[in-house]
Amino acid sequence: MTWSILAHDPATGALACAVTTCNLAVGAAVPWLRAGVGAVATQSITNRYLGNAVLEAMARGVAPQLAVNGAIATDEGRSLRQLHAIDTRGRSAAWTGERCVEWCGHMPGNGFSIAGNMLAGEAVLADTMAAFVTRSELPLPERMLAALHAGEAAGGDRRGRQSAALRLVTTEDWADIDLRVDDHPEPLVELSRLLALWRATQAPRLDERPRRAEPAGLIDLDILDARFRTAGLPVKPR
Repeated sequence: MTWSILAHDPATGALACAVTTCNLAVGAAVPWLRAGVGAVATQSITNRYLGNAVLEAMARGVAPQLAVNGAIATDEGRSLRQLHAIDTRGRSAAWTGERCVEWCGHMPGNGFSIAGNMLAGEAVLADTMAAFVTRSELPLPERMLAALHAGEAAGGDRRGRQSAALRLVTTEDWADIDLRVDDHPEPLVELSRLLALWRATQAPRLDERPRRAEPAGLIDLDILDARFRTAGLPVKPR
């Protein structure tokens, strides 16, 4: 009932998942990411436990295919599941159960993985892949959304559209990007709008947040007070 793309950027170490479906709040169930480890998407009749199981295995150094195989082996509902993963070496693996609704399948690539089920046809994944490969001039998040837009143009989810999500991690225990469109008539259009807003307002200040390299983040009161004044906000006297 979903299709998604996972990707790894060796230049930045970023891991990302972009996903869309005709169901409520896909971002709450499908994407599983861990900085320095990998990205996983668990879909079809989703078993969320599989996402963390694959990440835990990859964190121990298990290759993605073995990690996926191990997680699926313990799931009695494996025939209903679709699961794919990518690690920090760009290696990918996937499982599409025999009871997933047609069209269903997965397409691995160099540094990315695409999988989907209940789609209009194979062209949805083929066009998603083609757009991702050819739009290499774009930053990774925009490139992934361009790929999903191409798959949507090829028919997308055979039932229609409702939600979409984009998550990206680099070095921290939380996501640099965590954008979700839970219920919208054009979820990919709305997600693209939110990404542009993130790019303009949030991306320039990522390095100011508390992070491993600077646990306190930006705490310079002169800079913070100046920003508050510019925004017309009151500044507490020092």
